[in-house]
Amino acid sequence: MSKVNQHISMLREDFNKGELLEVNLCKAPDLQFEQWMKEAIDAKVNEVPACNLATVDENNKPSARIIYLREFFDNEFYFYTNYNSRKANDIVKNPNVCLTFFWPELERQIRIEGIISGFASADKSDAYFNARPLDSKIGAWSSPQSCVLKGREELNKFVLDNKEKYQNSEIPRPAFWGGYIIKANYYEFWQGRKNRLHDRITFTFKNNHWQIERLAP
Repeated sequence: MSKVNQHISMLREDFNKGELLEVNLCKAPDLQFEQWMKEAIDAKVNEVPACNLATVDENNKPSARIIYLREFFDNEFYFYTNYNSRKANDIVKNPNVCLTFFWPELERQIRIEGIISGFASADKSDAYFNARPLDSKIGAWSSPQSCVLKGREELNKFVLDNKEKYQNSEIPRPAFWGGYIIKANYYEFWQGRKNRLHDRITFTFKNNHWQIERLAP
């Protein structure tokens, strides 16, 4: 066994920063999510909106990557990406997705399962794109996301070409770039507890209402 493997096999961290009890639980999952998101922001958790987006392709092969949540309300979660990316191609074949937030500073995790219900409106996608820094706008135009490149130089050339193209004009949102909406149908709120006896409370949308259950850790 390598020294690295020996080291990670010996790592032991206990959890003691909180508890999640039914008596303190919001009865609507989107409100519970908003409460925990606010507490993460107030605690200055690093990269609060960062989450893992998992997708599955037509061959039932999963893939996952870190994205940023940009908006949420009424159990809908928005993120933005290239419509030709690997995640986008997966979504075309299988709209079921999962988001996972992990905030180690609070010893909390949230899993959200749902279905891609559609694209963000053009107005929303335009508004978000227009709020991005200039170089991020150029980057959206310059990256053939998930495609194979000959090298970094090829990408750099795309960037330089687009900087020249748009040096004296507004940069429009590419037609191949915009937002997706995830409609949640399942949440799991996880709070680390001592001796690995964690709190896990789920909300599952069944028969037009949210069913709340506690899971064994």
